[in-house]
Amino acid sequence: MAETPFDNIYDLSTEQLEQLDEAEDLMIRNSLGAAEKLLLQMLEVDNDCIPVLSNLGHLYGRHLSEFETAVGYYDRVLGLEPDNAWARDARRRYMRFIEK
Repeated sequence: MAETPFDNIYDLSTEQLEQLDEAEDLMIRNSLGAAEKLLLQMLEVDNDCIPVLSNLGHLYGRHLSEFETAVGYYDRVLGLEPDNAWARDARRRYMRFIEK
């Protein structure tokens, strides 16, 4: 695997890293449908990929305002990695929009 400028703690393949970069670029360019499609395809290959689940949570929460869906993805992250502070904070941020 190619060297990365960060610790690849999830042991992602080069292809996964490239696809995540592409999905993030698509979100920045506001090509949200294309980003969603790519991330969902990635999830079909690895249903428990924390970076993909996190990016889907971000996409649905920040970009699409689908807060319940975002919370669902963050719940999945926390089910796999209970100490994930980033997912816990993002989940809390979006929960306030769906709680009554």
